[in-house]
Amino acid sequence: MVEVLAALSLSAAVGMRIALPLLLLGLLYSDNLWANVPLLSQMPPPLVLGGLVSWSLVELLWSKERLGQRLLQIVQLLFSPIVGGIVGLTVARTGEMESSMGWILAIVGGLVALVLQLVQVGWSYRLRGLPIWVIFIQDFLCVALALLAFDAPKQGGLLVLLLLWITIRSSTEWRRWYRSQATRRRQANPREDKLDPD
Repeated sequence: MVEVLAALSLSAAVGMRIALPLLLLGLLYSDNLWANVPLLSQMPPPLVLGGLVSWSLVELLWSKERLGQRLLQIVQLLFSPIVGGIVGLTVARTGEMESSMGWILAIVGGLVALVLQLVQVGWSYRLRGLPIWVIFIQDFLCVALALLAFDAPKQGGLLVLLLLWITIRSSTEWRRWYRSQATRRRQANPREDKLDPD
């Protein structure tokens, strides 16, 4: 159960930033830099370290500008499920779990990362760009979830469940907002006669 919570925590961190959780995973929790991480274990550690540090800096700096947010969202939307699956497999390997359980953790991790990334994209669309204070909260949550994954997986898992609850509430709010834009006669098909087209 602890491994599942750790995988959820790391996957949620990947749902906010891709490279930073992998960087922290390799530097803080691996005796042999990224030895248990699929794909990364096949590459030379200096190359992996340089790539992850560079991309972490890009994510941290570009996320503060509107154009950078747009570009990062495209990359993160494509790669967050893959990296979420990778961290799920990593936790399974670290905990020496069965391969079937490892694949289940990989699928769940990829889905959690994708769902959180989709929520961020949705809010960015709705607000026409995320405010800077939200970006700093994302950075903080990403680091906190990555650190909690192995140090306090129960607390990290609870934080992930809270984020998933906020995700469900967000989808309900988006549906209400979307339907409220339609005229009363077109409530069944809100796209028709929309006041604020998407």
